[in-house]
Amino acid sequence: MPPLRLSSLRGVMAVMCALVLTGCSSVGFYAQAVQGHMALMRARVPLDQALSGSALSDVERRKLEIAREARRYAVTELGLPDNGSYTSWVKLDRPAVTWNVVATQPYSMRPEQWCFPIAGCLSYRGYFERADADRYAASLADQGLDVAVNGSAAYSSLGWFEDPLVSTMMRGSDTSLVGVLFHELAHQQLYVSDDSSFNESFATFVELAGVEQWLRDADQAQQAAPWRAQRTRRDAFVALLADTRKRLTDAFSSGGEPAQLQAAKDAEYARLSRDYQSLKASWGGYSGYDSWFRRPVNNARLAGVGTYTQWVDAFAALFEQSGRDFHRFFESAAALGELPRAERRERLLALSPG
Repeated sequence: MPPLRLSSLRGVMAVMCALVLTGCSSVGFYAQAVQGHMALMRARVPLDQALSGSALSDVERRKLEIAREARRYAVTELGLPDNGSYTSWVKLDRPAVTWNVVATQPYSMRPEQWCFPIAGCLSYRGYFERADADRYAASLADQGLDVAVNGSAAYSSLGWFEDPLVSTMMRGSDTSLVGVLFHELAHQQLYVSDDSSFNESFATFVELAGVEQWLRDADQAQQAAPWRAQRTRRDAFVALLADTRKRLTDAFSSGGEPAQLQAAKDAEYARLSRDYQSLKASWGGYSGYDSWFRRPVNNARLAGVGTYTQWVDAFAALFEQSGRDFHRFFESAAALGELPRAERRERLLALSPG
């Protein structure tokens, strides 16, 4: 096991101080966060050691070699942080590394906020155990909120710790693995307290632009074509959800009795289902997003998608203004992050097409 570095010790001390300062009602949440994270830290195996051993399957070995090369590329070509993150490996026995709880009021598209001493205010609350996430989600649902529990393949401590590669990152395609790695390193590059949509949209854009450049530089034509086709479908699906989110926002803001608002909500979700079938038909029957509809669709699930995609087009415009240079783009994005929140939002709106 790699030694626990001083930065890790500082991070643990900060969290433990938070346990004292925030009172008994939050102790259980922070305790599971500390325990879950430290379990990952204890389980780490240095990447070179893992690759030189015999415990990996052929698929795991190939994926870890791709991850090692993608991390090198992220540092040298994209200008993302060069530190100890993603230089170690943990094999998990669960389908996600964490589970995030998202909630909204029944007639609102604005996610609830939870505030933490280190990360600031977030539009989700993360758990290392699915049962803990489900328990908390049930308590919110009992209060009448719309709730969603979403598994996450990757995990970032925002540079406080040397985060490991985890086996849940390896389950998709090679480009998916590379994208997740770029996304998580982007969080270490820039993080603005109390603005989840800014942070996640920034990381999502870096993921997409980074993978596009990586495929081109690596001359990966065989992977590039299916990735671009998948990105086109993803963009269309996200736009479909954004249209629904916008119509629901308008309906809820117009006021009315709860029965009227519920009728509008039911109608929009029925429309979403029909529109998805039309979109699917335009793809020749591609069914990759069918699983999204296997769970009940509600405001929290739409809000969760919005957090990751709201400002992606704005960051794409900023990237073009930066001459498609990642270093200049990071400087411009950081300058945006320093603005007061209202001014930052106006600037992002001005950058957004349409």
